[in-house]
Amino acid sequence: MTVYFLVDIRDVSNTEKLAEYRAGVLATVEAHGGRYLVLGGPADVVEGTWRIGTPVLLEFPSRIAFDGWYHSEEYAPLRKLRLDATSGAALWIEGCKHPPAALLPG
Repeated sequence: MTVYFLVDIRDVSNTEKLAEYRAGVLATVEAHGGRYLVLGGPADVVEGTWRIGTPVLLEFPSRIAFDGWYHSEEYAPLRKLRLDATSGAALWIEGCKHPPAALLPG
């Protein structure tokens, strides 16, 4: 099942570290079958409250692929750079088949 990784970068405290992160991260994502779906851009809250920063959405073909990337030796120093350079929140979420069985009649 497809897995998505959503990061919302709310504040940047170190632009040099973030630039180093950006220079290396794409190769690690692609090496694990991932791809970027969203990297910043316009966004607006339409329900509830959410302080939007810079949303980033990555797609991986499976939880195994995501875990392989997120916990890889190649990504570990880059993840540290991002965490040291920014504040925000992140989560992974598993996709579903369409249409979801829970929404089908009967």
